[in-house]
Amino acid sequence: MTKEEIRDLILAGLPGAQVQVHGDDGQHFEAEVICADFAGKLPLAQHRMVYAALGEKMGREIHALQLKTRAAP
Repeated sequence: MTKEEIRDLILAGLPGAQVQVHGDDGQHFEAEVICADFAGKLPLAQHRMVYAALGEKMGREIHALQLKTRAAP
């Protein structure tokens, strides 16, 4: 997986989100996701929404993903 592929998957699952993904070793990544759909949700629920967007890739092609999430203003 590349950081661009991860970004595209998150954007497909969370349209309108602002997504930045970092990581160059192909297995460990950091993502910052800002999304209006996160409003009123706890961080754990926000993270689950991102994981849902990544689907089966999480834990397979993506071995580690550090997330920072917040609701869009």
